[in-house]
Parts: sequence; structure tokens; C-alpha cells
Amino acid sequence: MRAVVWNGTKDVSVQEVPDPRIEAPGDAVIRVTSTNICGSDLHLYEPLSAFMNPGDVLGHEAMGVVEEVGPEVTGLAVGDRVVIPFQVSCGECWMCRRGLQTQCETTQNTDQGTGATLFGYSELYGSLAGGQAEYLRVPHASSTHITVPEGPSDERFVYLSDVLPTAWQAVAYADPDPEGTLLVLGLGPIGDMACRIAQQRGVAQVIGVDLVPERLERARARGVSTIDLREVDEVGDAVRDLTGGRGADSVVDAVGMEAHGSGVAKLSHKIVAALPSAVGKPLMTRMGVDRLAAFYTAVDAVRRGGTVSLSGVYGGMTDPLPMMTLFDKQVTLRMGQANVLRWVPEIMPLLTDEDPLGVESFATHRLPLDAAPEAYATFQAKDDGMVKVVLDPSERRAG
Repeated sequence: MRAVVWNGTKDVSVQEVPDPRIEAPGDAVIRVTSTNICGSDLHLYEPLSAFMNPGDVLGHEAMGVVEEVGPEVTGLAVGDRVVIPFQVSCGECWMCRRGLQTQCETTQNTDQGTGATLFGYSELYGSLAGGQAEYLRVPHASSTHITVPEGPSDERFVYLSDVLPTAWQAVAYADPDPEGTLLVLGLGPIGDMACRIAQQRGVAQVIGVDLVPERLERARARGVSTIDLREVDEVGDAVRDLTGGRGADSVVDAVGMEAHGSGVAKLSHKIVAALPSAVGKPLMTRMGVDRLAAFYTAVDAVRRGGTVSLSGVYGGMTDPLPMMTLFDKQVTLRMGQANVLRWVPEIMPLLTDEDPLGVESFATHRLPLDAAPEAYATFQAKDDGMVKVVLDPSERRAG
């Protein structure tokens, strides 16, 4: 089958790889009909490349049709249309029963000190082949799936794999006051969707921050107040100007480790990414630092007694945190990978014909799987108005 594979730092390609097969009684294999490129895939593209191996299949946002099931799979049959959550969870352990699927005790990567296994996401999370491919093996398939109805387009449901639950959890963890202000840092896929969810929840004022014109315009078109990073000296001051001098009640950091404006940390990422894995991995796991500009902005812009919700991925081990400010301002801090299945029952009723969250038109680019290498480069550069890419494995580029 064809799949998007990692070859090296900032080097991905579409190659022929072996078809997946049933390896355990609880496995299923799906034929992928839609698969997305996620902003966190860009972390593997460069800063986290020390944990990647040539030939790793990328991607953790996929949906498709069940082709084969193992003898112990329940609640799933050949021909079912399914979305695959980005994490593998057993559905039965202490963590899963409490809606913490990202901490599944059955699929935790204890050798790495990390949580549940993720599709297509490096040695840190299990080295499991990802979904940017024609077919995908799904372990613990009885619980690692979301059945969706036939009929509506894939784009009505594919974002249940990551974007929708990640943005939903980001807003839920921010716990915005309906009569207050939610500030969203970063208007990529997660930040954009978080703004939409906050509006759907009736938050009085939603402010989005970015520096890419197309992203700002997408948010403004849906009634979000925006702050253009290119036009302000300090985001915190601009937010206080909009909130009576107090600051935002809640802040969602949807940027994470690759924040614009962290020059020294950016250089360290490039250096570590260029090192051999045997050297780069211990540097990242013991001394790694993130580009923390977005986090510092969140701490500055949130009001005293407010909440900061981190949905952007961070991976540093020696990040310098502004503990005095966090303590003095009495900030509540919540974070973590989204527990996909925890939020699906709340999200599914919104995936209706009325489409209040705009999922049908959310993608900016719909491309054949073969176009993935160019799409990765364009997405990282924030060019061509690219916010969300949906890849179709059934299509091939002309020529």
C-alpha cells in the first residue's frame, strides 16, 4: 500500500509499504477514506525527529471502512464506517473507565514514561504505524473506534479523530465564564475550532490571536475578535484594553512548543533535530526546552484568578516556568492530550445538517495522498492559506 513515511528531518515521502494485517485477536484493519495532517505532525517533521525512525508511517487523524476484524473484536463488523481516535485505549482499565483514555494503563508506554500509545507518533508513544496511508491496523479495536453513520461526507466526522475533541477539551478545561472573555492563542486548526466551540457555548467575548492573515480572516468571518501579532507590542496589553484592564477570564494556548518569537529555543530545536538520534534523544528527554512565548503570553494575558488551558503540545523537560507569577496571580493551569472518547457524546449532536461548527468547510486544502510531502512543507511555512489538510488515499495526482 501507499503511505506517508518519515525519512529524516523535514523529509517525508509517499512510498509503498507492506499492507497492515491482524496481529492480535483484538485488532481490526480499516481502509482509510480520509486522513488529515495535524499541526502536531509538524513536531515530528522537525523538533521531535530524534524519536523518529526512517520508514515510520505518519498520521493520527483517520477514518474509513472496516475491512477485517480479529476474533476477539466486539461491537465492530466488516463494512462499518468508523473514525479512529488518535490514541489507542482498551476501554476497560482504571483510567479508561474515568474518561482518561490518553492515560490508558493497557497501552501506556512505561519504557518511555509516557501515556497511551498514539498512531503515527514516534518512539515516545509506541512507534505504531499511522493513518496517512491506504490501510490502518487498529489495536484494541473494540474500544478504539467511533462508529458513524453512512451518508454524510467524511468531513462531517473525520475531525472526531483529534481536532474536535482536542478543541472541545481545551475549552472545557478553560471553563470560560459565559459572560466573560476567552482568549485563544493561535488560530491553526485547534485554535480556530476552539473559537467556534466557545461561541457555540455562548461565551460573550472570544478573542483570537495569530499573525497569519488568512487565519485571522477565517476567525473574523465567524465573529471572533482578533489581535494581529504583527500590529501589537504586547498581546497582554491589547487584551487588557479589551477587558477593562483586567485580562481574559480564560486562555487557551493552542500553539505549544513551536511558538513564534522564541529565538533561542528555536535554535536549540534545530540543533537537536540535526543530531544523531543517540545524541538527540537524551538531550530532548533530559534537557529539552520549548519555545514558550505563547505560554508566557497566556500567563500575562489571563486575569488574576483565571484559568490557562494548554492544548498545544509541549515536550520540554527543563522549561523555565514563571512560578512566582502563576502563584501570585492564582492561576489555574490545566493541560494534556485530549481524551477523545470522553468528549464524543457531547460533540456528536453538533455534527448535524445545520453544521453549527462549520466542519464541512473547515478544510482549506483537499489533496490526494501523493501530495503529502509538499503539504507538510507548505503547512510548516504557513503558506498558501493552509490551515487544515484532508488527504484522500483513493486519489492520485495527475501525471
